[in-house]
Amino acid sequence: MLEKQTAGRDNLGEFAPKFAQLNDDVLFGEVWSRETELAPRDRSLITIVALITGGNFEQLTYHMRLGKKNGLAKVEISEVITQLAFYVGWPKAWSAFDVAKEVYGEDEK
Repeated sequence: MLEKQTAGRDNLGEFAPKFAQLNDDVLFGEVWSRETELAPRDRSLITIVALITGGNFEQLTYHMRLGKKNGLAKVEISEVITQLAFYVGWPKAWSAFDVAKEVYGEDEK
């Protein structure tokens, strides 16, 4: 079960309250909680791929940590990024590997 998300309200609550509410309550509260339709691990994988594809690395660390928590193994992330490199570009893959090394190397520190 996914933890209650408050990042929207914490970071944008006063500036953009509707966006914050949609982020916390709809995206994470309703969509991510639909675990019988799609497992959290699969939602994480899809989200990580979408972020890499779009070059949206600002959110990648959070989602890669969530993916790791949801059961995505280091070898799987490495293979996904390698596969994506041929379709979304080498520079995006390098950037994604930097994030993956940070997230999956946290246990080794």
